[in-house]
Order: sequence, then C-alpha cells, then structure tokens
Amino acid sequence: MSKVPPHSALLLIDVINDFEFPESRKLLRYAVPAARRLSRLKHLAKDAGLPVIYVNDNFGRWQSTFQEQIQRCSAVDCAGHPVASLLLPEKDDYFVLKPRHSGFYSTSLDVLLGFLGIRTILLTGFAGDICVLYTANDAYMRSYGLIVVNDCVASESEAGNRAAIEHMKTRLKARSLSSRTLTEYLKSS
Repeated sequence: MSKVPPHSALLLIDVINDFEFPESRKLLRYAVPAARRLSRLKHLAKDAGLPVIYVNDNFGRWQSTFQEQIQRCSAVDCAGHPVASLLLPEKDDYFVLKPRHSGFYSTSLDVLLGFLGIRTILLTGFAGDICVLYTANDAYMRSYGLIVVNDCVASESEAGNRAAIEHMKTRLKARSLSSRTLTEYLKSS
C-alpha cells in the first residue's frame, strides 16, 4: 500500500503537555524535534482533508477544559511551551480528553472515529512507549488500521521508542512510516 488509506485521521497524543513530571527533560529532548516534524505533517494532513484529533491527558486536572490545558501548556514559563506552541489546535480540529494512558479508555474517541467514518489511524505523540502504545493497542482491538509516524513519536529514550514502534509493527500490524514518506503520499493524494 503506497498511499494513505481513505477514511484516515491524524491522532496527536498528549502533545499539549506541561512536561512537569519526573524524567520529563529526557522526553522533551526527543519531543521537540518530533513536534517540529509533526507540525508540518499536521498542516499537510489538513490540506489533504484528514481530520486532526488531539487525544490529550488531563494530567489529573479534573475540573479543567482543553482550552485551559492549552493556555497552561503554551505559557512561556511552562516546560511544555516549546512543544505546545508548535502544535496549537486550530478551530476545526477535534479533541478528546483522556483520564489515563489509552486514548480509548473512558473517552469518546471510538464514538468520534465512528462518526467521522475513520478506519485507519495515523499515530503520533508522546510518550511512544506508554500513551501512544496503549492507544495503539486499544485501536487494534477495535479493528482500526494503524500507521505509526515513527519520527513524530517520542519517548524518554530512543531504545524505548524503538521497542514500542517495533511492538506496534509486529504485534499490532501497524505500518511504520516517516513523516517525510507520509508527506509525499499526502502531496500525491
């Protein structure tokens, strides 16, 4: 398969993130370059007509809204500012707040994907070996096709990220493509 399948959506997992947790500096080191690539990919995906869905942890802030999360994480004094400022949602983007690791656990993500007619998910975000992987597992169990955008996923270590992507490829039948490859596919669509 050389093109992005019809009925695909781009998922941005935990990209609006304050990065205020132990070991966050390790993740941020890889997240910033991934966010730069993801920002370009997001705009091309939108131009190609793919829905963009932010699937974001609420980080224990049960009374906050997604807009409050955006404001907090994009503030100049927030550790997550370098990433959040690159990936600010646009008015026509979708968002789902999640309470735990998987984007499907206790959320409306499956309902939203069904409403949009989505059959294939392009996975991006942080951390690749936790929230991206758990979301991929749950998507696979719901029979979604998976494409992991391997250079738009970051974890606290390169080894952990590689292992998560390999797991998605071998166990969840995900295609692993770079943002550059996807860019070419989207431009030719």
